[in-house]
Amino acid sequence: MNFKFTTNQFSGVFVVEPKIFHDERGYFCETYKYSHFNAGGISDRFVQDNQSFSKRGVIRGLHFQIAPRMQAKLVRCVSGEIYDCIVDLRKSSPTFKKYFGIKLSAENKLMLYVPAGFAHGFSTLSETAEVSYKVSDEYDPKSEFGLRFDDPEIAIDWKVSDAIVSQKDLILPFLKDLKTLF
Repeated sequence: MNFKFTTNQFSGVFVVEPKIFHDERGYFCETYKYSHFNAGGISDRFVQDNQSFSKRGVIRGLHFQIAPRMQAKLVRCVSGEIYDCIVDLRKSSPTFKKYFGIKLSAENKLMLYVPAGFAHGFSTLSETAEVSYKVSDEYDPKSEFGLRFDDPEIAIDWKVSDAIVSQKDLILPFLKDLKTLF
């Protein structure tokens, strides 16, 4: 198998490490292969790829989509470094309202698989960063929801000072005010 799938205390969440093949030209790696992901415990079929570019200090998120258009995500950083965070919004989960964060970078080539039922966001730690992610359902503005990045109930340390946050993300609700959960 060309991937290592590592679990943690968050049910259904995986850190994915691709196998890197080096030679005198550089390197090659697969970033997704359905049969290997399915064998590793990830059966989602991804239908849309997205890419973003951000400057140092940018925080994007926390975003999610609700039913019937919930999304699982496979996130990787293709240039620079980010701190990728997810918040468990599944009411029946033992990790409900808790967050998990990991540094993803072009150097470490790690990916984060985020199942439906989580809010997702990241901060940019390097001068610039490009993030590519696959989603299991198409973007739907009617299903789009979010959560404040600075919610005190969650208390994420985004590892940046002087955060740059969009107006759209600044008006997202706090968890205590969020009526729509999974």
